[in-house]
Amino acid sequence: MLHKCFKCILTCPMLFVSSDTYMAFYLLQVQRIMRERFCHQKLPDKPYGLDSQYKHLLELLRRTAVHGESNSVLIVGPRGAGKTMLLRCALRELLELQEVKKNVLQVHLSGLLQTDDRIALKEITRQLHLENVVGDKVFGSFAENLVFLLEALKKGDKSSSRPVFFILDEFDLFAHHKNQTLLYNLLDVSQSAQAPVAVVGLTCRLVGLSPTDTSKLCEDKSVEEILQKSFNCSKDFRSLHLLLLLALSRVSVSNPTVRAADILEANRMSAADSKANILHGLSILELCLIIAMKHLNDIYEGEPFNFQMVHNEFKKFIQRKSHSIHNFEKPVVIKAFEHLLQLELIRPVDGGVCKVQREYQLMRLMLDHTQVMEALQRYPQCPTDVRQWAVSSFG
Repeated sequence: MLHKCFKCILTCPMLFVSSDTYMAFYLLQVQRIMRERFCHQKLPDKPYGLDSQYKHLLELLRRTAVHGESNSVLIVGPRGAGKTMLLRCALRELLELQEVKKNVLQVHLSGLLQTDDRIALKEITRQLHLENVVGDKVFGSFAENLVFLLEALKKGDKSSSRPVFFILDEFDLFAHHKNQTLLYNLLDVSQSAQAPVAVVGLTCRLVGLSPTDTSKLCEDKSVEEILQKSFNCSKDFRSLHLLLLLALSRVSVSNPTVRAADILEANRMSAADSKANILHGLSILELCLIIAMKHLNDIYEGEPFNFQMVHNEFKKFIQRKSHSIHNFEKPVVIKAFEHLLQLELIRPVDGGVCKVQREYQLMRLMLDHTQVMEALQRYPQCPTDVRQWAVSSFG
């Protein structure tokens, strides 16, 4: 489209444009196309750079839709490479044919949503609008149920069976279903010519790191420490996904695989830790209470604690090891403890609804060992005995 616009400008004999006007025109066209892509999800006329794949896929689907020929195809590529766009463009062009548009049926399944074959079969029934046909019928097997659905789509004789496109997103996840019943039966139908079907799978699992590259990464000590820290901070898979996505974004033609340096840089980019930054602004008393909580976590293996336990741990440090920390009165320590609660560095186990004395209310520390130690290293003018207490094995 841009080439056509430029050709129109440059071939017009009476039109003269400055370089600034030329660039402004170019940027406006780019902005318009990007808005259409991101805001309206408008597909391009044809996928760029995928001409041979596009023609092959279009022809395969056309044979199923027009000639009743069953086919199967697997579209493989990394996320964002254009697999779905390629398929949608082919379907759009195919459905411009009137005979195809009124006859072809589509069933879209996702391995993330249809997590077992029973759910998948129910979704196939729903998308084919055959709930009333199935009714309360009981089938002896998955295959029998699927064949019944396809038979119900026939208009009369076998030659007038309605073609069905089965589109399986996250195809690799269907391969993990027990006995692979869905895949086995769909592919069996496509091979036996029981009905005109096209099975289209989309997956990214066959493209990525080789086992050798993965082993090298996992053996790297710095990578292991980063992954352990990520696990300690959050057990949510999304935090790991973000870390690996940042690392993957550094892959290029010159660096075609993920390296340990990419993981380190991704960790640095995602390490904008708000809670760790809050620690730098705490008073020395509040920092000592955090260290006492860390020791309690180590001693009792993450079990919840209350203020009295933290205060006792802090008093032991003052009496045995500290030469620089003032022996604060208990009301002052309680005030510091409550400030940590307001900052959400600690959180009540019961959500604060349990009516017990505040000194005995159970709490959890919302920081892991690594966050505390890193913040301690950056804490301005931290007393030496406090640092030593933090790294010691026992409170």
